Amino acid sequence: MNYEDFKSIVLERRSVRKFTEDPVSVEDVRELIDCARYAPSDTNSQTWKFIAVMNGDLIKTIEDVTWEELHKRAADAEERGLFREGRLLVKSFGPYATAFSGAPVLIICLATPYDSKFRKRIFDPIALVENSVWDEEGIKSSCLAAQNLMLAAHARGLATCPMTGPVLLAQHRLRELLPIPEEAQVNMVIALGHPQERPGKLARKEVDEILEIIR
Repeated sequence: MNYEDFKSIVLERRSVRKFTEDPVSVEDVRELIDCARYAPSDTNSQTWKFIAVMNGDLIKTIEDVTWEELHKRAADAEERGLFREGRLLVKSFGPYATAFSGAPVLIICLATPYDSKFRKRIFDPIALVENSVWDEEGIKSSCLAAQNLMLAAHARGLATCPMTGPVLLAQHRLRELLPIPEEAQVNMVIALGHPQERPGKLARKEVDEILEIIR
């Protein structure tokens, strides 16, 4: 593949929230995870795990519990006099938080704490950083793997949409429903399926706005 082919994959990927009823195969999922696992990670710690939910009823249950938790947050906001914010949470954020509902696959992206010989032999003995930092390191590497997955899905003719709404609202409910290891963080969920829509290109900041070159 030349550079222009790769760049077209990067530029044409979209976050898709409407999917066809066409199924995604187990082989498709395995191929995407195969690409995800080749992402870079801190000292090759590979701090990622994935759960692919391909059961429509279970995906619906995850949608339902996300809405339940969202309505609880909205009710709590209204009790504190934040009526407008509570209504906006339901009306505006709710659909974004549950945009996975029509997808045939929901991939739960997990991050495990950073662990390596460097941490065991050097970092922990000298108390280089607080333990919470290692959880953050795990998230960073997991995010790199998630991006690999989404680009690979686009190249394979599939579509994805990364979301953190169910994590922010209902992570404890996800843990009740899914075999999530206790030590793992739920990083994000990714809806996966065949696209029913092609969203337009969103504006991006100019390169000069986000880049500073120091010579």
